[in-house]
Amino acid sequence: MALKPLSSIFSNSTNPPLASAKTHHQSLKQNIGLLSRRDFINVGLSVMPLVVSPPPPSIAREVEVGSFLPPSPTDPNFVLFKATSKDTPALRAGNVQPYTFILPPTWKQLRIANILSGNYCQPKCAEPWVEVKFEDEKQGKIQVVASPLIRLTNKPNATIEDIGTPEKVITSLGPFVTGNTLDPDELLETSIEKRGDLTYYKYVLETPYALTGSHNLAKATAKGNTVVLCVVSANDKQWASSQKTLQAIIDSFEV
Repeated sequence: MALKPLSSIFSNSTNPPLASAKTHHQSLKQNIGLLSRRDFINVGLSVMPLVVSPPPPSIAREVEVGSFLPPSPTDPNFVLFKATSKDTPALRAGNVQPYTFILPPTWKQLRIANILSGNYCQPKCAEPWVEVKFEDEKQGKIQVVASPLIRLTNKPNATIEDIGTPEKVITSLGPFVTGNTLDPDELLETSIEKRGDLTYYKYVLETPYALTGSHNLAKATAKGNTVVLCVVSANDKQWASSQKTLQAIIDSFEV
């Protein structure tokens, strides 16, 4: 018996049922495709709010602070930043008391890496951590650093005077001012300021090898179980044009 050639078996012209099955398969495939896309869109719409929801208040906003901070009550050229429990892990844990300072409205708040924020060790951190950071590329930057009191003294609830002289305190905290090391001859000036029941140590530093900048202004106080250090930094160009602004920022810092 002669075998039929393969072309006659699989030919659309000689085998209409196969053509019908192929058409049915293509139609089914298209329907499945449409269903899959429709289902995908429905699922996408259901989760879209999770993707576009605004960040929680604790996340730094990389926009000019003048767009969300209120004007300073003492100087209309600045805005006022007042840290609350929404801003940092240490404030939420009660390890740091709220603090305030003024900023030009063009500055931006920077994000802080989790390992630097103290988030992983609250409420009992053994090493200093960074609270907040703000920066303006033309003027300079500011950061607030907090250190456990036990790192500097064994006396609970000690004042900054209990810890020691301004020189002793800055020797301990110097690396957190400069980002690396602090030599004694880089300390140009120290002063003491009283505000309410707190004493503040103030510093003027010229730090040519610092990672933070060649000019640094710092202010420190102790409250509760924590020493809080505010540092304003600038390079030579920023310092030349914005020294008065940076001085106003550091002067305004208060816990």
